[in-house]
Parts: sequence; C-alpha cells; structure tokens
Amino acid sequence: MERLHIAFFGPTNSGKSTLVNAICGQEVSLVSAVPGTTTDPVRKIAELPDLGPCVLIDTAGIDDNGTLGAERQRLTRAVMDETDVAVLLDGGSAAMAELKSALDGAGIPSVIYERGQGVESLLQSIAAVAPKEESKYLTGDLVGPGSNVLLVMPQDKEAPKGRLILPQVQILRELLDRGCVPHCCTPDSLQAAMDSLGNKPDLVITDSQVFGLVNKAIPRDWALTSFSVLLAAAKGDLRAFVAGAKAIDALRPGARVLIAEACTHVPDTEDIGRVKIPAMLRKRVGDLTVDIAAGNNFPEDLSPYSLIIHCGACVANARLVRSRIRKAAAAGVPITNYGLAIAYLQGILPRISLP
Repeated sequence: MERLHIAFFGPTNSGKSTLVNAICGQEVSLVSAVPGTTTDPVRKIAELPDLGPCVLIDTAGIDDNGTLGAERQRLTRAVMDETDVAVLLDGGSAAMAELKSALDGAGIPSVIYERGQGVESLLQSIAAVAPKEESKYLTGDLVGPGSNVLLVMPQDKEAPKGRLILPQVQILRELLDRGCVPHCCTPDSLQAAMDSLGNKPDLVITDSQVFGLVNKAIPRDWALTSFSVLLAAAKGDLRAFVAGAKAIDALRPGARVLIAEACTHVPDTEDIGRVKIPAMLRKRVGDLTVDIAAGNNFPEDLSPYSLIIHCGACVANARLVRSRIRKAAAAGVPITNYGLAIAYLQGILPRISLP
C-alpha cells in the first residue's frame, strides 16, 4: 500500500508494455504487433533506482476500439484512482489530451515519455514529480517510546492460516520500531492478558469486529481504538469518515448502502463487510439493500446510495482511498469505514481514541 504507483497510459501499440518490460528488466507484459494485446491492467511490483518500492501498472490502449474496447477503456481510466505518477506515451491524440486533462484535474503528476529516452532518464523524470508525502506513524501521537500497547487480534476463519492479517503486522512492526512494548492476545485470552499487565496499558488496539466485546471487558479509563480506525486516519479523511458514521442515523428502511472493499478476497461465513456489518445495519434500521463493490469495481454512479462503508483498505494506497472520498463528496453521499461504522453502531464512538 505504501509503494509509489506508476501507471503507463497511451494509445494501442504505443509501446507501453515494451517500456514496462524494459524498466523491470524482464517480461512482465506480453508484447506483440497485434493491436489491443494488453486487455486488463497488469501490475508489477519493482524496486527502482531513485524511487524505491513501486507498483508499475501497464494499461490497455486509451483508444482501444476492439470488441471490448469500451470496457477496456473504462478499466484503464479506473487505474487513475490509484495512480501517484502517470507516464504518457504518444500524447497527441484527442483521447490522450482528455486523459491528461483528467489527470491534471485530479492533481496527478505526469511525465511524457519520448521515444528513444533511456530508462534511467525516465526514472529521474518520475522521481522529480513524484509526491513526497511526509512519513507518518499509523498510531500517530497515541503512543511513544516505552508505551505499553495491548493488541486484541481475533484469529477466526477470515484470518489466513499461519499468518496475521496485514494491519496487525503493520501495527505490530510499527510499535516495535517506535520502542513500544506490545502485548498480543485473542479475544478469548483478553482477560488473562489484562491480568498479566499489572498496570493499565497506554492504548488498546483491537479488531473492529470485537469492539463491543473489548469495550465491555476493559476499564473505562483505558484508551481504545482499532486497526481500521488507524488506517482510516492514515489513508483517508478522518473527519469525513466520522461524519459518515453519524449519517447512519439518517438511514431509513429501504435505503441502499454500498459496502466497498479494496481487496478481492473470497468471503467466508464470518465476513465482516458482507455479513456482520449488513446484519448490524438491518438490526438498527430495518430492511436495507446492501451492494458489494470489491477490488477496483467502485461504481461510477453513486447517486442510488444513502451511505458508503469502506473497508480499512490495508492493501490499497492512500490515493485510491482519497479518490473514493472525493467521488462520494461530489455525489453528496456520506462515506465512512468499517471501524468507525461499527463503533457508532455499538454506541462507543465517543470513547474511541483517534490519532
């Protein structure tokens, strides 16, 4: 999620795939003289000089007019939502001029690749315009060196076997880097962990789906937050998300709610976004229509929705999350995320520590 996302745009057969392969030093994208060889966006993780860890995104031709041309063009334009820097090839066409205008309007820097330009020169051009976001901690000012932090991490069917989910890994690593003292437990061992601490921890971080359980178990003077809330602050607009959570009160029976997931995991019976949150909403509001948008399938038309609830976006970059927040605002639709929505539904949002 923290890698620089570099997308390559141009007409069909303009050399996008050849350029991506040259940068990577290996065959990442299929290259041929047949127009429309690249059909879907192709992503490659690479470590590049002057840029560090990056995601390179090869796209279909912006002027693809084949059998599925319109759909390919839609997927290509959708890549803009996650693009930190755009590389434009053969930019003289009307379609490319329109794309450049859209990039400028979204505040996405771009560079023009000149035929024959060396890879090293291109990478230097990208580095010159790449956004330089100040590095910040997910835990913000909630902790510091020496802080005792209790992590409550459910290991249910949704958790990958033998591994921790990404937000848990990221937060745990950050706490170690900051000189904190993390204590880890599952909900089942929460009481034992509390008994072993002796003194109250400086912060409790839990998975949002057990907010209610942890809230009841810990004393009222213990600071509480969740992995999802920390990600919401780091990648999105926390004020917009808090306001979106409060908009749950405005939902009425028959309303339509969008659950937006940045990843494309295969859901299980315990899925937080597809099962647990919809059940909590229906218990509070009554009959609702709940749509699911997974991966890059974020709807272009948001007008049918009364609320959007986004996942923690652990596998998405900040550009994608903020793009979706802007689209929701433009459509006049409140947007929140899993952690804040659950905290509000359970009546504990006021006690949640926000970074």
